Amino acid sequence: MIETQGIVHFTIAVSDIEVSERFYRELLGLTVVQRIPSEAMVFMRCGEDYLILAKSNKAIDPNPENEVLIHHAFRVSLDHYEASISFLKSKGIEILHEENRRQGVFVGRQAYFHDPDRNVIEIIALEQAA
Repeated sequence: MIETQGIVHFTIAVSDIEVSERFYRELLGLTVVQRIPSEAMVFMRCGEDYLILAKSNKAIDPNPENEVLIHHAFRVSLDHYEASISFLKSKGIEILHEENRRQGVFVGRQAYFHDPDRNVIEIIALEQAA
């Protein structure tokens, strides 16, 4: 067995690098680490974690309608959760589902919404992880 030590990054498929970069920078506060225009990729950082936005020529829509099962979760502080929801709504972002999960692997307040390509994004005020 390979003994992995963590996740270095994950990649989110997008249809327009510039639009998606702006969304993740301006709405979720990620910072750009490096742009690689020849590969249509942007490396971004969120706290100590990384993600890559990569242009995909294939249609992106992993969840039918407004389901949220396939998603990417970003942690926010409990103190900033309500302000985060208000901010998203002020930018015209529809909250697909919101809950205050009290049991399970990830406990805390959670909200789900779409990015520009209908990838589902979750913000969670994580109180406890199993």
